[in-house]
Amino acid sequence: MKPLKLACADFTFPLLPHDNVLDVIAMLDIQGLDLGLFEERSHLWPSTVFRSLAKSAKTLTKKLADRGLHLADVFLQTAPEFTSLAINHPEVGRRKKARDLYLRTLEFTARCGGQHVTTLPGVRFPDESKQDSLNRSSEELAWRVDQAQQHGILFSVEAHLSSIVPTPSKAAQLVAATPGLTLTLDYTHFTKAGFPDVEIEPLVEHASHFHARCACKGRLQSSFKENTIDYARVLRTMAATGYRGHVGVEYVWIDWEHCNEVDNLSETILLRDFLRSVKR
Repeated sequence: MKPLKLACADFTFPLLPHDNVLDVIAMLDIQGLDLGLFEERSHLWPSTVFRSLAKSAKTLTKKLADRGLHLADVFLQTAPEFTSLAINHPEVGRRKKARDLYLRTLEFTARCGGQHVTTLPGVRFPDESKQDSLNRSSEELAWRVDQAQQHGILFSVEAHLSSIVPTPSKAAQLVAATPGLTLTLDYTHFTKAGFPDVEIEPLVEHASHFHARCACKGRLQSSFKENTIDYARVLRTMAATGYRGHVGVEYVWIDWEHCNEVDNLSETILLRDFLRSVKR
């Protein structure tokens, strides 16, 4: 049995300086880092990191090496909300800006020795049909798959609440329509909406990265005690399907969807220990 590759998100601990966050993750005995590049709402913003991209990459690479960490994923979010720079925005100029930020993210990730990048899949735009929004998303994602492959990087999207693919079936449809696309799979967005594990599970075979935290119907993020996701079954499904990516413990602390109402440090430890205890 291959050892479980765990990661932890730096945006789990937004109130700490970034160096301290890296220290905490290392002290948690987790070697993988899920790095958030979220404009205006993470430690590192694309607009600041990319001003001196080579220097930023060199600095982060040293910080990770000093702590025995490595990049598991770089998660790009181009704006503080989902719409203005969505990859499938109807305006060509906005799509171009989103593409430019993505290309810079690939370069940054490669310079840091990373091999995986995640973005968001886009949203439904009300002035057009849902299918048109979805088709444009697929076209933009296909371009991103190609660009990532040229850098030796694996690319995925996270299907999420309020996105163009808010259900397991829609996420599967997007993957089927976009050759080479993989998922950063996060059950919690579907669990919160009331989908049972059995309806989410078929997506595991399309995943190249995974976000794990506790959730239940009506709660995107809950305590371990309230959790309804069968993570033991998830890990066994991963083993059965040959999943080779990281499992990122990804609690967030933001004033959205009640995601600032659990103790992120304690919950990260509880879930970490449970995941490591599962016989796969």
